Amino acid sequence: MEKIALLLAFFLSYYINQSGDKLKERANKIAHKYILIDTHIDAPLLLYEKWTDITKKNDDRNFDYVKAKEGGLDAPFMSIYTPANYENNGAKKYADKLISLVYNVVQDNTDKFAFAFSYKDIIKNFNQGKISLPMGMENGSPIEGDLKNLEYFYSKGIRYITLAHSKSNHICDSSYDPNKKWNGLSPFGVLVVKEMNRLGIMVDVSHISDSAFYQVLRVTQAPVIASHSSCRYFTPGWERNMSDDMIKALAKNGGVIQINFGSDFLKDEILKKEEAGKKQIKEYLNEHKLNEDSKEAESYKEKFWKENPMGFADVKDVADHIDHVVKLVGIDYVGIGSDFDGLGDTLPVGLKDVSQYPNLIYELLKRGYSEKDIQKIMSGNLLRVWQKVEETAKKIQQSRN
Repeated sequence: MEKIALLLAFFLSYYINQSGDKLKERANKIAHKYILIDTHIDAPLLLYEKWTDITKKNDDRNFDYVKAKEGGLDAPFMSIYTPANYENNGAKKYADKLISLVYNVVQDNTDKFAFAFSYKDIIKNFNQGKISLPMGMENGSPIEGDLKNLEYFYSKGIRYITLAHSKSNHICDSSYDPNKKWNGLSPFGVLVVKEMNRLGIMVDVSHISDSAFYQVLRVTQAPVIASHSSCRYFTPGWERNMSDDMIKALAKNGGVIQINFGSDFLKDEILKKEEAGKKQIKEYLNEHKLNEDSKEAESYKEKFWKENPMGFADVKDVADHIDHVVKLVGIDYVGIGSDFDGLGDTLPVGLKDVSQYPNLIYELLKRGYSEKDIQKIMSGNLLRVWQKVEETAKKIQQSRN
């Protein structure tokens, strides 16, 4: 009897492994069969800090051409991130530098990369086997209080704008900033949303305060996106993620939440460790009168996190957030906005770089998602929103002629 039990256990284990291998193979095929869009990758900032040939494999970067091809990534939105301290201090000039870097990458490697100024460009480039590099602006500070700058950045290829980042700016309040100077959108921010609708720039509600989010929905004529946010259900009380009511309102608007891969975005226990660690670091820096950006401060932070690791979420946690959105509002309102190259060493096990998207698809397959469902998460939902934003812009422009 013992031999029979051992044999049965062996065959069951073999069957499970074989089934798993087949499912992994299918996940990899799906990753390359359909367009895969990731709405937030911080490669331009890393290129600005240290130029690297991203056509080659780079172990210290989450994104490069080799890993993107391996993982099936077809359209990574390049984040044109402007730090909050550039508000009233050369933000437009700073953003231009990052945009120029993206132009250099595309123009120097036209066999590998291509610009994408519309949803149709994404499809065309995919059919040609090229990786699209659309651009989204993270933080509206570069608008610098002048609506004409929106048209300027549109002409440069910016196709979404995250209205604020870590601090409230002249457009709206930030979820991170306790100083809610506008209680939502500023009067100028209302005009910004309307002008983005007119031009065909997607409004990105990641990073902004809850009040600003609901005001955006009241003002906008087009669907909006959360380019790199996750579900507050898993991180109660953390305003940076979206609450269930916000996700429902976003879906009613026809928009989409693109799930962020940061471990602190995904699991409350990790977020709490991070918050406690940051508090300790701040106390130490204040006690020793160290500037937060000084070399001494950076050295202390690095040492602190080595000695007090936060731990990591898992690819299953990303799937949990996708599940949550789907159960809440349906399959049509969720996608991928990893924040690769912007999260440091906080990425989940199984999703450490752009070569590993098939691991997420594998997890979704295990949970019973159909190929059609997965295609919507990969790109279908975001392309639908982008198309609607373009159509809305045409209608607005025609009505004013």
